[in-house]
Amino acid sequence: MTLFVMTTAVVGTRYHAWDLIIHAGPMVKLVLLILIMASVLCWTIIIAKYYAFRDAKRYTALFLDDFYEGSSWDDLFKKMNLFKSSPLAHVFQAGYTELQKNPKKEGPDQPQFDNIIRALRRAITSETTRLEKTTYFLATTGATAPFVGLFGTVWGIMNSFQGIGATGVANLAVVAPGISEALIATAIGLAAAIPAVVAYNYFQSGLKVFVSEMENFSHDFTNILKRNG
Repeated sequence: MTLFVMTTAVVGTRYHAWDLIIHAGPMVKLVLLILIMASVLCWTIIIAKYYAFRDAKRYTALFLDDFYEGSSWDDLFKKMNLFKSSPLAHVFQAGYTELQKNPKKEGPDQPQFDNIIRALRRAITSETTRLEKTTYFLATTGATAPFVGLFGTVWGIMNSFQGIGATGVANLAVVAPGISEALIATAIGLAAAIPAVVAYNYFQSGLKVFVSEMENFSHDFTNILKRNG
């Protein structure tokens, strides 16, 4: 009768997520701490990158308006501080700076023209690296967080079965709390991974657009030099 009452009390107990975390073992708690820290860092990166990409898109549109509306390159170069968030503005700045190293009224000669092309390519690579910075952490978290959570789950279930072996009691009321504590690690792992993967794919899509725009702009920049030459 006593065993029946205790079993009924355990079965009737409802465990909330916070209770499961509090009562988890040391290893599971360590796994949860790692996953929570990774999730917080991911969300920090997501928010920062969202505003960085938004500003880059906005100031790129403003820069292109000035560039294609016929503003002189000298005047445009002087206004670079207004477009500091635009990757295309930095590409223009690199090409214009190289051009000014040996200005010629009839246009740049071939060696200088090659130097300008290399400067544009370096600027594109630099801007691509800048925009990609920290996004790989999102990809890493998205790829590894479920496995880290699964490790915590396996460890917790292993401890639950060890408890069953030590007590000799194998009914559901005894096993369920330990398994629930273990499964919370997988849940936290998925909660960290899903937003990271979605955000990484979103930023990679936006990055491809910026890279395409920078390459097109560099071609326009060199074509204008050729026509003027």
